[in-house]
Amino acid sequence: MEQVINHSVQYQPRLKFGGFFAPYHHIDGNPTLQIRRDLDLVKRLDDLGFDEAWFGEHHSAGFEIIASPELMVAAAAQRTHRIRLGTGVNSVPFHNPLILADRLNQLDHMTMGRVMAGFGPGQLPSDVHMLGMENSWMRDRMNEAVEVIVALLRGETVTRKTDWFDLRDARLQLGSYTPEGIEMTVTSVFTPTGATLAGQQGIGILSVAAADRKAQTKLVDNWQAHERAAAQSGRTSRREKWRVLGILHLADSREQARKDVEWGIRRYQRMHEDLYGGLFDWSSDAEAVDHWIKKGLGSWGSPIIGTPEDAIEAIEHLLQMTGGFGTFLVNSHHAAPWPATQHSWDLFAEYVMPHFQGVNRAREASATWVRQNNDALISSRMQSIAQANEKFQRAAGEAHEVRSAS
Repeated sequence: MEQVINHSVQYQPRLKFGGFFAPYHHIDGNPTLQIRRDLDLVKRLDDLGFDEAWFGEHHSAGFEIIASPELMVAAAAQRTHRIRLGTGVNSVPFHNPLILADRLNQLDHMTMGRVMAGFGPGQLPSDVHMLGMENSWMRDRMNEAVEVIVALLRGETVTRKTDWFDLRDARLQLGSYTPEGIEMTVTSVFTPTGATLAGQQGIGILSVAAADRKAQTKLVDNWQAHERAAAQSGRTSRREKWRVLGILHLADSREQARKDVEWGIRRYQRMHEDLYGGLFDWSSDAEAVDHWIKKGLGSWGSPIIGTPEDAIEAIEHLLQMTGGFGTFLVNSHHAAPWPATQHSWDLFAEYVMPHFQGVNRAREASATWVRQNNDALISSRMQSIAQANEKFQRAAGEAHEVRSAS
Protein backbone atom coordinates (compact mmCIF):
# COMPACT_ATOMS: atom_id res chain seq x y z
CA MET A 1 0.00 0.00 0.00
CA GLU A 2 1.38 3.41 -0.98
CA GLN A 3 0.96 5.96 1.78
CA VAL A 4 1.33 9.72 1.80
CA ILE A 5 3.15 10.45 5.06
CA ASN A 6 3.12 14.22 5.60
CA HIS A 7 2.05 15.33 9.07
CA SER A 8 3.88 18.67 9.04
CA VAL A 9 2.18 21.34 11.18
CA GLN A 10 3.07 24.97 10.64
CA TYR A 11 3.87 26.81 13.87
CA GLN A 12 2.43 30.24 14.62
CA PRO A 13 2.80 32.30 17.81
CA ARG A 14 0.07 31.38 20.29
CA LEU A 15 -2.49 34.13 20.77
CA LYS A 16 -3.51 34.38 24.41
CA PHE A 17 -6.96 35.21 25.79
CA GLY A 18 -8.29 36.66 29.01
CA GLY A 19 -11.16 38.37 30.77
CA PHE A 20 -11.29 42.01 31.85
CA PHE A 21 -13.46 42.90 34.85
CA ALA A 22 -13.98 46.66 35.21
CA PRO A 23 -16.58 45.44 36.29
CA TYR A 24 -19.89 46.70 34.86
CA HIS A 25 -22.88 45.84 37.05
CA HIS A 26 -26.36 47.28 36.83
CA ILE A 27 -27.11 49.50 39.78
CA ASP A 28 -30.32 47.78 40.91
CA GLY A 29 -28.61 44.43 41.54
CA ASN A 30 -27.14 42.97 44.72
CA PRO A 31 -23.51 44.19 44.85
CA THR A 32 -22.41 41.35 47.12
CA LEU A 33 -23.68 38.75 44.69
CA GLN A 34 -22.29 40.67 41.72
CA ILE A 35 -18.78 40.61 43.13
CA ARG A 36 -19.08 36.93 44.00
CA ARG A 37 -20.26 36.19 40.45
CA ASP A 38 -17.16 37.96 39.13
CA LEU A 39 -15.01 35.61 41.18
CA ASP A 40 -17.10 32.61 40.10
CA LEU A 41 -16.60 33.64 36.48
CA VAL A 42 -12.82 33.89 36.91
CA LYS A 43 -12.84 30.35 38.28
CA ARG A 44 -14.81 29.29 35.21
CA LEU A 45 -12.26 31.00 32.95
CA ASP A 46 -9.49 29.12 34.72
CA ASP A 47 -11.32 25.84 34.06
CA LEU A 48 -11.93 26.81 30.42
CA GLY A 49 -8.24 27.47 29.74
CA PHE A 50 -8.18 31.27 29.57
CA ASP A 51 -4.75 32.74 30.24
CA GLU A 52 -5.52 35.90 32.21
CA ALA A 53 -8.06 37.87 34.26
CA TRP A 54 -7.76 41.58 35.05
CA PHE A 55 -9.59 43.68 37.68
CA GLY A 56 -10.18 47.43 37.55
CA GLU A 57 -10.13 50.15 40.19
CA HIS A 58 -12.97 52.66 40.56
CA HIS A 59 -14.40 54.59 43.50
CA SER A 60 -17.56 56.30 42.29
CA ALA A 61 -20.58 56.24 39.94
CA GLY A 62 -22.01 53.00 41.34
CA PHE A 63 -21.56 50.63 38.39
CA GLU A 64 -17.87 49.67 38.53
CA ILE A 65 -17.73 48.43 42.10
CA ILE A 66 -14.20 47.08 42.57
CA ALA A 67 -12.27 49.53 44.74
CA SER A 68 -9.20 47.31 45.20
CA PRO A 69 -8.03 45.10 42.35
CA GLU A 70 -5.46 43.60 44.71
CA LEU A 71 -8.24 42.20 46.92
CA MET A 72 -9.88 40.62 43.87
CA VAL A 73 -6.57 39.11 42.78
CA ALA A 74 -6.04 37.60 46.22
CA ALA A 75 -9.55 36.14 46.36
CA ALA A 76 -9.40 34.85 42.78
CA ALA A 77 -6.02 33.22 43.42
CA GLN A 78 -7.56 31.10 46.18
CA ARG A 79 -10.27 29.88 43.78
CA THR A 80 -8.08 29.13 40.74
CA HIS A 81 -5.02 27.11 39.83
CA ARG A 82 -3.22 28.38 36.74
CA ILE A 83 -4.81 31.57 35.33
CA ARG A 84 -2.69 34.71 35.73
CA LEU A 85 -4.28 37.64 37.58
CA GLY A 86 -3.74 41.33 36.95
CA THR A 87 -4.62 44.75 38.31
CA GLY A 88 -6.40 46.19 35.30
CA VAL A 89 -5.58 48.80 36.21
CA ASN A 90 -4.32 50.50 39.33
CA SER A 91 -5.01 54.24 39.17
CA VAL A 92 -1.46 55.01 40.18
CA PRO A 93 -1.84 58.75 40.93
CA PHE A 94 -4.15 57.70 43.80
CA HIS A 95 -1.37 55.74 45.58
CA ASN A 96 2.06 56.30 47.03
CA PRO A 97 4.23 54.36 44.56
CA LEU A 98 6.26 52.59 47.26
CA ILE A 99 3.14 51.27 48.99
CA LEU A 100 1.56 50.12 45.74
CA ALA A 101 4.75 48.37 44.59
CA ASP A 102 5.06 46.69 47.98
CA ARG A 103 1.47 45.37 47.83
CA LEU A 104 1.94 44.05 44.31
CA ASN A 105 5.16 42.32 45.27
CA GLN A 106 3.50 40.67 48.28
CA LEU A 107 0.66 39.50 46.04
CA ASP A 108 3.11 37.94 43.64
CA HIS A 109 4.53 35.83 46.47
CA MET A 110 1.06 34.91 47.70
CA THR A 111 0.03 33.73 44.22
CA MET A 112 3.44 32.12 43.51
CA GLY A 113 4.16 34.27 40.47
CA ARG A 114 0.73 34.70 38.90
CA VAL A 115 0.38 38.47 39.37
CA MET A 116 0.49 41.05 36.57
CA ALA A 117 0.49 44.79 37.25
CA GLY A 118 -1.47 47.26 35.15
CA PHE A 119 -1.04 51.02 35.50
CA GLY A 120 -3.25 53.92 34.41
CA PRO A 121 -3.99 57.56 35.25
CA GLY A 122 -7.50 56.96 36.61
CA GLN A 123 -10.56 56.89 34.36
CA LEU A 124 -13.35 58.56 36.30
CA PRO A 125 -13.36 62.37 36.75
CA SER A 126 -15.54 61.84 39.83
CA ASP A 127 -12.76 59.81 41.49
CA VAL A 128 -10.27 62.58 40.73
CA HIS A 129 -12.64 65.20 42.17
CA MET A 130 -13.27 63.29 45.40
CA LEU A 131 -9.52 63.05 46.02
CA GLY A 132 -9.06 66.80 45.57
CA MET A 133 -7.01 66.35 42.40
CA GLU A 134 -7.23 67.84 38.92
CA ASN A 135 -7.65 65.87 35.73
CA SER A 136 -4.81 67.85 34.17
CA TRP A 137 -2.41 66.32 36.73
CA MET A 138 -3.21 62.67 36.09
CA ARG A 139 -0.99 61.74 33.15
CA ASP A 140 2.09 63.49 34.52
CA ARG A 141 1.55 61.86 37.91
CA MET A 142 1.06 58.48 36.25
CA ASN A 143 4.41 58.86 34.50
CA GLU A 144 6.15 59.81 37.73
CA ALA A 145 4.62 56.95 39.68
CA VAL A 146 5.21 54.29 37.02
CA GLU A 147 8.87 55.23 36.68
CA VAL A 148 9.28 54.65 40.43
CA ILE A 149 7.16 51.48 40.65
CA VAL A 150 9.00 49.83 37.76
CA ALA A 151 12.34 50.61 39.35
CA LEU A 152 11.25 49.29 42.75
CA LEU A 153 9.82 46.07 41.32
CA ARG A 154 13.10 45.55 39.46
CA GLY A 155 14.95 45.66 42.77
CA GLU A 156 16.34 49.17 42.58
CA THR A 157 16.62 51.74 45.37
CA VAL A 158 14.80 55.01 44.67
CA THR A 159 15.20 58.49 46.08
CA ARG A 160 12.81 60.91 44.43
CA LYS A 161 10.75 63.92 45.44
CA THR A 162 7.78 65.31 43.52
CA ASP A 163 4.94 67.62 44.44
CA TRP A 164 2.92 64.64 45.69
CA PHE A 165 5.38 62.07 47.08
CA ASP A 166 8.79 62.07 48.71
CA LEU A 167 10.76 58.80 48.69
CA ARG A 168 14.10 58.47 50.46
CA ASP A 169 16.22 55.36 49.91
CA ALA A 170 13.01 53.48 49.10
CA ARG A 171 13.34 49.79 48.39
CA LEU A 172 11.23 46.64 48.66
CA GLN A 173 12.05 44.31 51.53
CA LEU A 174 10.96 41.25 49.53
CA GLY A 175 12.75 40.16 46.41
CA SER A 176 10.82 39.16 43.32
CA TYR A 177 9.16 35.73 43.40
CA THR A 178 10.30 34.92 39.87
CA PRO A 179 13.68 35.85 38.36
CA GLU A 180 12.09 37.90 35.57
CA GLY A 181 9.90 39.82 38.04
CA ILE A 182 6.27 40.91 37.79
CA GLU A 183 4.98 41.55 34.28
CA MET A 184 3.84 45.17 33.98
CA THR A 185 1.71 47.08 31.49
CA VAL A 186 0.34 50.60 30.94
CA THR A 187 -3.08 51.53 29.57
CA SER A 188 -3.34 53.20 26.20
CA VAL A 189 -6.54 54.67 24.76
CA PHE A 190 -6.57 57.66 22.40
CA THR A 191 -3.34 59.51 23.18
CA PRO A 192 0.15 57.99 22.84
CA THR A 193 0.97 58.86 26.47
CA GLY A 194 0.63 55.35 27.88
CA ALA A 195 2.21 53.65 24.87
CA THR A 196 5.20 56.01 25.01
CA LEU A 197 5.67 55.51 28.75
CA ALA A 198 5.52 51.73 28.27
CA GLY A 199 8.18 51.93 25.59
CA GLN A 200 10.44 54.07 27.76
CA GLN A 201 10.13 51.59 30.64
CA GLY A 202 10.30 48.42 28.54
CA ILE A 203 6.89 47.13 29.67
CA GLY A 204 3.68 46.13 27.88
CA ILE A 205 0.67 48.03 26.53
CA LEU A 206 -2.98 47.46 27.45
CA SER A 207 -5.20 48.99 24.73
CA VAL A 208 -8.43 49.19 26.70
CA ALA A 209 -10.74 50.68 24.07
CA ALA A 210 -10.14 48.61 20.95
CA ALA A 211 -13.90 48.13 20.62
CA ASP A 212 -14.27 51.88 20.11
CA ARG A 213 -13.99 52.63 16.38
CA LYS A 214 -12.21 55.95 17.05
CA ALA A 215 -9.72 54.22 19.35
CA GLN A 216 -9.17 51.47 16.76
CA THR A 217 -7.79 54.06 14.36
CA LYS A 218 -5.21 54.99 17.00
CA LEU A 219 -3.95 51.45 17.67
CA VAL A 220 -1.27 51.47 14.99
CA ASP A 221 -0.18 55.05 15.79
CA ASN A 222 0.14 54.21 19.47
CA TRP A 223 2.13 51.06 18.73
CA GLN A 224 4.50 53.05 16.52
CA ALA A 225 4.93 55.59 19.33
CA HIS A 226 5.71 52.68 21.64
CA GLU A 227 8.34 51.32 19.25
CA ARG A 228 9.99 54.72 18.88
CA ALA A 229 10.09 55.31 22.63
CA ALA A 230 11.51 51.85 23.26
CA ALA A 231 14.24 52.29 20.65
CA GLN A 232 15.20 55.72 21.97
CA SER A 233 15.41 54.33 25.52
CA GLY A 234 17.41 51.25 24.56
CA ARG A 235 14.43 49.00 25.32
CA THR A 236 12.80 46.27 23.26
CA SER A 237 9.23 46.52 21.99
CA ARG A 238 7.53 43.12 22.01
CA ARG A 239 4.17 42.53 20.35
CA GLU A 240 3.51 39.51 22.55
CA LYS A 241 3.28 41.98 25.47
CA TRP A 242 0.55 43.99 23.72
CA ARG A 243 -2.97 43.36 25.03
CA VAL A 244 -6.07 44.48 23.15
CA LEU A 245 -9.49 44.73 24.83
CA GLY A 246 -12.79 44.07 23.04
CA ILE A 247 -16.38 43.44 24.09
CA LEU A 248 -18.66 40.68 22.87
CA HIS A 249 -21.54 38.34 23.55
CA LEU A 250 -21.86 35.00 21.77
CA ALA A 251 -24.75 32.59 21.37
CA ASP A 252 -25.66 29.70 19.09
CA SER A 253 -27.20 32.15 16.61
CA ARG A 254 -27.04 35.88 15.96
CA GLU A 255 -30.71 36.18 16.76
CA GLN A 256 -30.23 34.56 20.16
CA ALA A 257 -27.19 36.70 20.92
CA ARG A 258 -29.18 39.90 20.25
CA LYS A 259 -32.08 38.61 22.34
CA ASP A 260 -29.68 37.87 25.22
CA VAL A 261 -28.26 41.40 25.40
CA GLU A 262 -31.65 43.05 24.86
CA TRP A 263 -32.43 41.65 28.32
CA GLY A 264 -30.07 44.04 30.07
CA ILE A 265 -28.77 46.73 27.72
CA ARG A 266 -31.05 49.51 28.99
CA ARG A 267 -30.10 48.76 32.58
CA TYR A 268 -26.75 50.34 31.68
CA GLN A 269 -28.29 53.39 30.03
CA ARG A 270 -27.91 55.49 33.16
CA MET A 271 -24.24 54.55 33.53
CA HIS A 272 -23.35 55.81 30.06
CA GLU A 273 -25.53 58.87 30.41
CA ASP A 274 -23.89 59.76 33.75
CA LEU A 275 -20.32 59.12 32.60
CA TYR A 276 -20.43 60.55 29.10
CA GLY A 277 -23.32 63.02 29.14
CA GLY A 278 -26.43 63.20 26.99
CA LEU A 279 -29.60 61.15 27.01
CA PHE A 280 -30.41 58.04 25.00
CA ASP A 281 -33.98 58.28 23.76
CA TRP A 282 -34.41 54.61 22.97
CA SER A 283 -37.91 53.36 22.34
CA SER A 284 -37.08 49.65 22.72
CA ASP A 285 -34.40 47.24 23.83
CA ALA A 286 -33.82 46.27 20.19
CA GLU A 287 -33.17 49.91 19.29
CA ALA A 288 -30.66 50.16 22.15
CA VAL A 289 -28.77 47.11 20.87
CA ASP A 290 -28.76 48.56 17.33
CA HIS A 291 -27.25 51.77 18.69
CA TRP A 292 -24.63 49.81 20.64
CA ILE A 293 -23.57 47.82 17.58
CA LYS A 294 -23.64 50.62 14.98
CA LYS A 295 -22.58 53.70 16.96
CA GLY A 296 -20.92 52.34 20.07
CA LEU A 297 -21.67 53.07 23.68
CA GLY A 298 -19.11 55.02 25.69
CA SER A 299 -16.19 52.95 26.96
CA TRP A 300 -17.92 49.80 25.70
CA GLY A 301 -17.42 50.82 22.09
CA SER A 302 -19.09 48.61 19.45
CA PRO A 303 -19.45 44.97 20.42
CA ILE A 304 -19.35 41.64 18.64
CA ILE A 305 -22.89 40.33 19.08
CA GLY A 306 -23.26 37.02 17.31
CA THR A 307 -21.72 33.60 16.92
CA PRO A 308 -18.19 32.27 17.44
CA GLU A 309 -17.64 32.72 13.69
CA ASP A 310 -18.39 36.44 14.05
CA ALA A 311 -15.87 36.69 16.90
CA ILE A 312 -13.21 34.92 14.84
CA GLU A 313 -13.76 37.29 11.92
CA ALA A 314 -13.55 40.39 14.13
CA ILE A 315 -10.39 39.28 15.93
CA GLU A 316 -8.73 38.34 12.65
CA HIS A 317 -9.55 41.84 11.39
CA LEU A 318 -7.91 43.36 14.47
CA LEU A 319 -4.81 41.22 14.04
CA GLN A 320 -4.50 42.22 10.40
CA MET A 321 -5.14 45.88 11.10
CA THR A 322 -2.60 46.12 13.94
CA GLY A 323 0.06 43.79 12.59
CA GLY A 324 -0.45 41.46 15.53
CA PHE A 325 -0.65 41.49 19.32
CA GLY A 326 -0.15 38.98 22.10
CA THR A 327 -3.44 38.81 24.02
CA PHE A 328 -7.10 39.51 23.29
CA LEU A 329 -9.06 40.40 26.42
CA VAL A 330 -12.84 40.06 26.57
CA ASN A 331 -14.54 42.88 28.45
CA SER A 332 -17.03 41.47 30.98
CA HIS A 333 -20.35 43.35 30.79
CA HIS A 334 -23.26 41.19 32.11
CA ALA A 335 -25.79 42.76 29.75
CA ALA A 336 -27.13 39.23 29.25
CA PRO A 337 -28.70 36.93 31.85
CA TRP A 338 -26.21 34.98 33.94
CA PRO A 339 -26.74 31.59 32.21
CA ALA A 340 -26.37 33.23 28.79
CA THR A 341 -23.26 35.06 29.96
CA GLN A 342 -21.66 31.81 31.04
CA HIS A 343 -22.63 30.17 27.74
CA SER A 344 -20.98 33.02 25.83
CA TRP A 345 -17.67 32.43 27.60
CA ASP A 346 -18.05 28.68 27.03
CA LEU A 347 -18.57 29.19 23.29
CA PHE A 348 -15.56 31.48 23.11
CA ALA A 349 -13.33 28.87 24.77
CA GLU A 350 -14.78 25.98 22.75
CA TYR A 351 -14.58 27.49 19.26
CA VAL A 352 -12.79 30.85 19.13
CA MET A 353 -9.65 30.17 21.17
CA PRO A 354 -8.75 26.92 19.33
CA HIS A 355 -8.97 28.72 15.98
CA PHE A 356 -6.19 31.14 16.93
CA GLN A 357 -4.10 28.84 19.10
CA GLY A 358 -3.79 26.06 16.55
CA VAL A 359 -4.64 23.33 19.03
CA ASN A 360 -6.42 21.32 16.34
CA ARG A 361 -3.77 21.51 13.62
CA ALA A 362 -2.46 18.05 14.42
CA ARG A 363 -6.00 16.63 14.48
CA GLU A 364 -6.80 18.30 11.15
CA ALA A 365 -3.57 16.97 9.64
CA SER A 366 -4.39 13.48 10.88
CA ALA A 367 -7.94 13.65 9.49
CA THR A 368 -6.64 14.96 6.13
CA TRP A 369 -4.06 12.19 5.90
CA VAL A 370 -6.70 9.53 6.60
CA ARG A 371 -9.03 11.06 4.00
CA GLN A 372 -6.28 11.17 1.37
CA ASN A 373 -5.36 7.56 2.02
CA ASN A 374 -8.83 6.26 2.72
CA ASP A 375 -9.16 4.05 -0.35
CA ALA A 376 -5.89 2.26 0.33
CA LEU A 377 -6.58 2.02 4.06
CA ILE A 378 -10.06 0.56 3.60
CA SER A 379 -8.86 -1.82 0.88
CA SER A 380 -6.12 -3.09 3.17
CA ARG A 381 -8.61 -3.55 6.01
CA MET A 382 -11.11 -5.40 3.82
CA GLN A 383 -8.34 -7.60 2.47
CA SER A 384 -7.24 -8.52 6.01
CA ILE A 385 -10.86 -9.36 6.92
CA ALA A 386 -11.17 -11.60 3.88
CA GLN A 387 -7.87 -13.32 4.70
CA ALA A 388 -9.03 -13.89 8.29
CA ASN A 389 -12.32 -15.40 7.12
CA GLU A 390 -10.52 -17.64 4.63
CA LYS A 391 -8.12 -18.80 7.33
CA PHE A 392 -11.00 -19.55 9.70
CA GLN A 393 -12.92 -21.50 7.08
CA ARG A 394 -9.85 -23.49 6.13
CA ALA A 395 -9.17 -24.36 9.76
CA ALA A 396 -12.82 -25.33 10.27
CA GLY A 397 -12.68 -27.58 7.19
CA GLU A 398 -9.52 -29.30 8.42
CA ALA A 399 -11.11 -29.90 11.82
CA HIS A 400 -14.17 -31.43 10.14
CA GLU A 401 -12.01 -33.80 8.13
CA VAL A 402 -10.22 -34.95 11.29
CA ARG A 403 -13.52 -35.65 13.05
CA SER A 404 -14.86 -37.53 10.02
CA ALA A 405 -11.74 -39.73 9.79
CA SER A 406 -12.02 -40.69 13.43
